Amino acid sequence: MIAAHAGHDASGSQPMLVPLILLVVVGAGYVMLAGLRQREARGWSRWRTAGFLTGIALLILALDPLLAPFPTDDFRTHMYQHLLIGMYAPLALVLGAPLTLVLRSVSPQRGRAIVRALRSGPGRFLAHPATALTLNLGGLALLYFTPLYEATTRSATLHHLVHLHFFVAGYVFAYAIAGRDPGPHRPAVPVRLVYIGAAVLGHAVLAQLLYAGVGVQVDVPAQQLHGGASLMYFGGDIAELLLAFALVSTWRPRRGLHSPPNDGRELHSCRRTVVRARRVDLESTTALSYDLAHSMPIGGIRRKLLNHGAHHPPRPRTCGAQ
Repeated sequence: MIAAHAGHDASGSQPMLVPLILLVVVGAGYVMLAGLRQREARGWSRWRTAGFLTGIALLILALDPLLAPFPTDDFRTHMYQHLLIGMYAPLALVLGAPLTLVLRSVSPQRGRAIVRALRSGPGRFLAHPATALTLNLGGLALLYFTPLYEATTRSATLHHLVHLHFFVAGYVFAYAIAGRDPGPHRPAVPVRLVYIGAAVLGHAVLAQLLYAGVGVQVDVPAQQLHGGASLMYFGGDIAELLLAFALVSTWRPRRGLHSPPNDGRELHSCRRTVVRARRVDLESTTALSYDLAHSMPIGGIRRKLLNHGAHHPPRPRTCGAQ
C-alpha cells in the first residue's frame, strides 16, 4: 500500500526512508546480540538469525517502491506489499525468536517484567490466535468493503497505520501459532491447526469476493482488481502452508500416561536395579551387625545383633512410585 496508490508517488517515497533505516538498525541490533549469545556455552542458532534477517529483508522489499514488480499506483502492488508485510515477513521474524534473544540479553529483573507482561490478562488476550485472526481478517474486510481503502489513497498517515496494523496482526498470529518464543498458554497443536484452516478459509472467501467485485469499495480497473485478488488467494495459501509446516515441524506428540515402557526394557532394568540394591543393603546391614556384636562384651546383646540381619531384613524396594 505504501507508495502504491495514486497521489503517493511523490510524497510516499520520502517518509519511507525512516522505516527502512529503522529496519536496518533492528537487523543490526539482532545480529550484534546474536553474536554475543553465540560466544556463550548455550550458543545461538544460526538458523534463527537467518530467519530474522530474512524477515527484515522481506519488509525492506515490501516498503521500497523501487523494488515492486508492478507500477506504484497499481492495486496489485498493494496486494503484493500486504502479503509480504502481513504474512511472509512476520513468519520469518517469528522463527528468529527475537523475544528469547532479548530475554537472554537483558537483566533478570527486566526479563521477569517481560514474562509478567506476557502472562498478564491483556497479554494472554492479545497473544491468542483467535484475537490475531480476528484482527487480520477483520482488518481486510474493513479495508476492502468500506471506504477505508479510498481514504488511504488520500492520507499518508492513515496509509502507514493500515500497514502497521497488518504487520502487527500478522506477527501476533504467527507468534501465537508457530512462535519459537515463550508464549502464554498456547492452545494445543491440533487446535492451532484449526485456526490455520480458518485463516485459509477466510482469506479464500475474501479473495473470491474481491475478484467478483461483490460489495467491494475499491475503485481500480478490473484487471488490477482480478490480479490483486489472485495474489491474495494463491499467495495467502502458500504463506499459511508455510505457517502450518513451521508448526508441525517441531511438534512432538506426548505419549500417553499409561503407555507401557519400550519393549519392557525399562521394567527389566528397574527389577535388576532393585535386586542389586537389596543385596547391597543386606550385606551392609549384616556386616554392621557383626562388627558391633564382636566389639561388645555382653553376650546377650551380641547374640541379638548377630540375629538382627536374619530376622530384620531391609525394607524391600519396588519399581515405580513409592
